Amino acid sequence: MNRLLAPRWTAARLVIIPPPSPILSISRAFTNSSGGRNNDLDEEGLKAARQWLQKLDADTIPRDLCEVSFSRSSGPGGQNVNKVSSKATLRIPLSSLLPRLPSLLHDPLLRSRYHAPSSSSLVIQADDSRKQADNANACFQKLHELIVQAGRETVPGETSPEQVKRVEMLQKKEAQGRRRLKEKLSGKKSARRGGGGREE
Repeated sequence: MNRLLAPRWTAARLVIIPPPSPILSISRAFTNSSGGRNNDLDEEGLKAARQWLQKLDADTIPRDLCEVSFSRSSGPGGQNVNKVSSKATLRIPLSSLLPRLPSLLHDPLLRSRYHAPSSSSLVIQADDSRKQADNANACFQKLHELIVQAGRETVPGETSPEQVKRVEMLQKKEAQGRRRLKEKLSGKKSARRGGGGREE
C-alpha cells in the first residue's frame, strides 16, 4: 500500500494518516495577515498561483483534510461485486479546502459536479478497482485533476518576453496602419475641397 495512504481503521471508516505536505506552506501566499483570503491577485499573485499549481500533485493534498469511506460497489466486476466494500468515497469540506487554495480557484470548484451544497463539501467517488487502496488513490487523483482544471480556467499563463515584444510590434503596426488610413482620407477630403487637387 502506498506509504502516503497508510490507513487506520475505525469501524467502517478509513482515516488517512497525513504526510508532511508542501501545500500547507505554499497556501500561505494566498492568506493575508488578518487570516482572510486575498482576492485582489496582481501579477505577483498570479505568479505565485502558477508556482503553486506547478508544485501541486495528488500526493501533496493534505490527507487529514479528507474523509474516505468505503461501500459496496455496483455494476460489472465479477463475484466480488456487492460483497466487498471497495467503492471509495472522498469527502472534503470546502471550509477546510478553500482557505488553502488561490482565491481564483474557488468559483470553479463551487460550480463543479463534485460540489455537494447540502454538506458544503466536495464528494468524489471511485469504484474501478476491487481494491480499496486503489479506489482511494483514484479519488485523490480526481481531486487533484479538479483543482488543476480550475487553475487552467482561471490562472492565465505567464507572458514571455518574446510574446510581449510581438504584441508591442503588432500594436505598433496597427497604429501605423490607422495613421496612414487617416492621412489618405484627409488627402482625399482636401482634394475634393480644392477642385481636384493641386497642379504640378
